[in-house]
Amino acid sequence: MQKTWCVAKPNADETTLKNNIEFACSKVNCAPINQGGSCFDPDNYISQASFVMNLYYQAAGGGAWDCDFGGTGLITTSDPSYGSCHYV
Repeated sequence: MQKTWCVAKPNADETTLKNNIEFACSKVNCAPINQGGSCFDPDNYISQASFVMNLYYQAAGGGAWDCDFGGTGLITTSDPSYGSCHYV
């Protein structure tokens, strides 16, 4: 089975991304997106939401519904990791 990741859709609005971050961070460890964390930069909602949405997606079992986030999640087969920010 091919590895998949969940990221935020590029057209997702900032308010929804903030809500996605709040929801995911109530379920998974969001320390990497906090200031000084390995995934803090770039300091924007799309990048940080993508990281925590994927953490939630992986922790919840990786089903398509685990990446829905109100229609703002996108499942990809391309590893979105960058620099010191490693997606699980």
